Amino acid sequence: MNINLHTLRQFKASGEKFTCLTSYDATFAYEASSAGVEILLLGDSLGMVLQGHDSTLPVTVKDMAYHTACVKRGNQGSMIMTDMPFMSYSTPAQAMENAAKLMQAGAHILKIEGSAWLSETISMLTERGIPVCAHMGLTPQFVNKLGGYKVQGRDEQQAEQMVQDALALEAAGADVLLLECVPSPLAKKITESVKVPVIGIGAGPDTDGQVLVMHDILGIGAGRRPKFVKNFLAESGSIQGAFKAYVDAVKTGSFPSEEYSFS
Repeated sequence: MNINLHTLRQFKASGEKFTCLTSYDATFAYEASSAGVEILLLGDSLGMVLQGHDSTLPVTVKDMAYHTACVKRGNQGSMIMTDMPFMSYSTPAQAMENAAKLMQAGAHILKIEGSAWLSETISMLTERGIPVCAHMGLTPQFVNKLGGYKVQGRDEQQAEQMVQDALALEAAGADVLLLECVPSPLAKKITESVKVPVIGIGAGPDTDGQVLVMHDILGIGAGRRPKFVKNFLAESGSIQGAFKAYVDAVKTGSFPSEEYSFS
């Protein structure tokens, strides 16, 4: 079965959890989609895990289009979500031009980072047949503005603003929301406040879906592991087993537990 927006809406309506995992090439796209991962995220995280940069900022639209095309060739029915990289959507006109390139490369939905200021861009894209996932909370492309990779929405004013931004983005036409590194109670409130599916990473167990970076669930790569990361390879013994264990853990609700969430 090919996963699409209708499928995700059905998941939210029925309460069935779904999974999203980063993927950057045909081989791993095949393995992850065959294991039941519903969404393959072609993340600009490739700038760090593949290219060796210290942030996602150097990644280009050309990079994203190339890797999206690779993932498409290996995909076995999952939805392909592609990040629009840093400064590729600073104006609605620029967003339209770059979005066309990524959709033509094989993306099914595009992810952009920000808050209510994205409303005009989202409206223009969705009106022209381009599905959009709005990424809120810790937005890595804003790392210099945020002062590092920090949990967002911990104070009451910021949390309430995030709820209002989520509602504004949904009203603008966003098809999916993604919450990164926000306290579990806030993620739960936002998920219950909007009708569109909500994906979480470091956002607790109450979002409709979960996303992780593939390299993290396989326990590979240098650097400190974020609190929300679990090594599924360690307990499964194989890459395909790790992917299946991740899917099963999300579906059954055993992941993420409090250990992998922020209060």
